[in-house]
Amino acid sequence: MNMKKAGAVIIPTIIAAFIIGYMLFRVWDDLIVAVQSATPSYLILAVVICVLAWFLRGFRYQYILEKLLVRINMWLSTACIYVSQTANLIVPARLGDLVRLLILRHEVDATYSKGLSSLVVERFFDIITIAILGAMALPFALNMPEWFSTVIAFTLVLCFLFLIILFAFGKLSSTNKYINLVLNLLNEVKQASLGLYATGILGVSSIIIWLTDSAICWVIAMMFQQSIPFIIIILAIVIGNLVKAVPLTPGGVGTYELAVALTLEVSGTPAAIATLIAVIDHLVKNLITLAGGIVSLYVFGEWSVDLLKRAFSKGLDKGDMV
Repeated sequence: MNMKKAGAVIIPTIIAAFIIGYMLFRVWDDLIVAVQSATPSYLILAVVICVLAWFLRGFRYQYILEKLLVRINMWLSTACIYVSQTANLIVPARLGDLVRLLILRHEVDATYSKGLSSLVVERFFDIITIAILGAMALPFALNMPEWFSTVIAFTLVLCFLFLIILFAFGKLSSTNKYINLVLNLLNEVKQASLGLYATGILGVSSIIIWLTDSAICWVIAMMFQQSIPFIIIILAIVIGNLVKAVPLTPGGVGTYELAVALTLEVSGTPAAIATLIAVIDHLVKNLITLAGGIVSLYVFGEWSVDLLKRAFSKGLDKGDMV
């Protein structure tokens, strides 16, 4: 790994470690008391819900691929997501998502265009769902920073602009091959997501996915005997994931915890417990991701292990995409 690529991994990792370290340091005196009050059995329930959430994602992704005429069973679609998300824990700027294109090409001979289109659809429904849930939760949350509403509103505007582009440019054609690639991508996105039935399936499944994701944090809050309204938990998860979407650290580690803890603190949760809830919530989700990624690599075989090693050591390049 050359110095430039090493820096792209090491610097974000240092930033993540600094943020987590600062969060724990500022409440260090209260952490032991908070940990002693915990009921560890709730962790089992959180893990079960987290695993369920992954299979819900696998079902939704399988449906997206099916709309693109890519046939894959739910086990493989879930494994595909696991591997790419595992890569995102280390590869900067969420470039681990590109691993999914290579897996689909290898397993079902799907074109890179369809692989990329499926990612766009999945990400769009994730982003618009959490933004809508955040907008619905804000009126029930008191004393929240103004930038919360700004971030949510900005996200909704971006989603609206994307929809305008999708409808306005999808049916055009051009003599420029690069423009045609973009237009083809937009048409595939429309094919996978538009239509009353498809939008309904993807919309409802996305809402269930993010409510389930919020339930994990809610259960962890109960582990510390905290009766936090579920609507506040939803807002914390929304803000955490919108902040996490900015690729500052690998997998959003540090930035996610900071945003979730801040939301819980502002709502009245003691700082030490808010910090523990945020850190454990993300830790559970990332450990399940890592465990699922390892199992999935075994399912796909040795070639996928080699691919992930190259992604970690060299990054993904054009040579992988041929």
